[in-house]
Amino acid sequence: MKTDNGQQSEQATHPDDSGYISTRIRQRIRQAGARFHANDNIARFIEPGELELLQQEVQEKMQAVLSSLVIDTDSDHNTNETAKRVAKMYLREVFVGRYTEAPQVTEFPNIEKLNELMIVGPIQVRSACSHHLCPIMGKVWIGIMPNEHSNLIGLSKYARLVAWLMERPQIQEEAVKHIADLLMKKMNPDGLAVVMDADHFCMQWRGVRDMESRMINSVMRGSFLNDSDLRREFLSLIRAR
Repeated sequence: MKTDNGQQSEQATHPDDSGYISTRIRQRIRQAGARFHANDNIARFIEPGELELLQQEVQEKMQAVLSSLVIDTDSDHNTNETAKRVAKMYLREVFVGRYTEAPQVTEFPNIEKLNELMIVGPIQVRSACSHHLCPIMGKVWIGIMPNEHSNLIGLSKYARLVAWLMERPQIQEEAVKHIADLLMKKMNPDGLAVVMDADHFCMQWRGVRDMESRMINSVMRGSFLNDSDLRREFLSLIRAR
């Protein structure tokens, strides 16, 4: 954008008069009465071609952050394209679960009327703390107690669904609940259990810098919550791993 004196402004705008693409996306979300917290998926509000514009906007604003950190990205070959790399990383990799639709999952009827404990894991998970945007790295175990009316899904689909939920900024306490909610809706089992064990770089890299602390939490639904023997069996089996 040019200023009144004809010089190029450092503030980035897009060709039309509505300004930043993030402003237009935000307006759509608010008009729909929807939420756009860090761990929410907003894919349905992004129109074709807008993710590229959003990535460009993030790149331009990240460049401003580097400038405010007094980093000479013009002459420093190591940071010359850092803003571009960070923008791509956020939108296409580590936070991609916010900006893309859920993966397609084929569901199969429980023809054999399976009703015994199933365990999937450990599934490697990567996320980021929404407080500091520092990495969360860990593992998830999922226990399922199906019934004759349950839907079954392919083994790899558990990992895909968990990755889609985890690849956005959040806190671990909420992440396990969201995993449980999604799988309960997809599978309709008698019971579901989710356990996550993760390292938090917001404790290891900054703050107290405690390299040993980890967080383990769980969500138990249905028969896992009501049947202590089933819960004990599940927990003992994942400990054996």
